[in-house]
Amino acid sequence: MRILIVEDDRDLAAALDDALRHEGYETGVAGDGVEALRLLAEAGADIVLLDRDLPILSGDAVMETIARNRIPVAVLMLTAATSVDDRVGGLDLGADDYMTKPFAYRELLARIRALRRRTAVGARDGDAAVLTRGGITLDTERRLVFVGSGHVPVNLTPKEYGVLNELMLADGGYVNAEYLHDAVWNDPTTSSTATDLVKTTIYSLRRKLGDRDAVVSMRGKGYRLR
Repeated sequence: MRILIVEDDRDLAAALDDALRHEGYETGVAGDGVEALRLLAEAGADIVLLDRDLPILSGDAVMETIARNRIPVAVLMLTAATSVDDRVGGLDLGADDYMTKPFAYRELLARIRALRRRTAVGARDGDAAVLTRGGITLDTERRLVFVGSGHVPVNLTPKEYGVLNELMLADGGYVNAEYLHDAVWNDPTTSSTATDLVKTTIYSLRRKLGDRDAVVSMRGKGYRLR
């Protein structure tokens, strides 16, 4: 998951860049609207954190360009303006979400996770019904899982299937435990034990897949399929 940070406050941009990289995201940073559009064209992004008050080319102009050209990216607008009209104006431009400064970092992460869930749903709608990786085949229509060239069926619980589905959709990229918990359990009352729930499910999933190395883990990044 690549996040483009578009922010002219260098200290804030650097802080967000470091923090989001620590969360396991790939990041890019742009200090003005022109640079933001250039980076979008060259490297792309899944989510843009877009400050409205930018030099050279405003955040509103960047948002209008994204919407007009139907660039496939989710946009979270950031601004110091707090009025309802400002928030409505940003959303009407095409932004997917809106936050006012100063903001709590935990809330920013929660909103990023929400945008990831929406992006994943859109990906499911357009992806093939059968996903394959590392000798694993997942049939999303029939909710069946097979391993090996002989297509040996694997009996998974709904939670194990959900975690495997998210990892398959990530296509080799890392997915952190908090995101897996939000996407599969969808139960905020168990958030305090999210890591333990995901860890236990991953352990069980590896055992049923018959390969302890099928799911790779890395501290600070999360889990991915080999």
